[in-house]
Amino acid sequence: MRLIDKIYTRCPFYGSRRIAAQLTRERGDPWNRKRIQRLMRIMGIRGVAPGPDTSKPHPENKIYPYLLRGLLIDKVNQVWSTDITYSAPNLWRCYG
Repeated sequence: MRLIDKIYTRCPFYGSRRIAAQLTRERGDPWNRKRIQRLMRIMGIRGVAPGPDTSKPHPENKIYPYLLRGLLIDKVNQVWSTDITYSAPNLWRCYG
């Protein structure tokens, strides 16, 4: 556990696979990823995983104007709108 903590302190973004590979390189004997994963869970540490990269617009994407700016909306059902905040292709789920 001290060896795992030493590597994790040096590289906190490493997960169980990379820590196992690092231990195998440093120590010479093979380390099982599942054992490292179990010990990391007992120690309460996790590798930092990158999230989806949805915040950066592609430079070729067109920016559409907001057509309701300056419009007085004072009746029910006068304006309808929708917002799709995240849409992943080839997946059967949609967040809106």
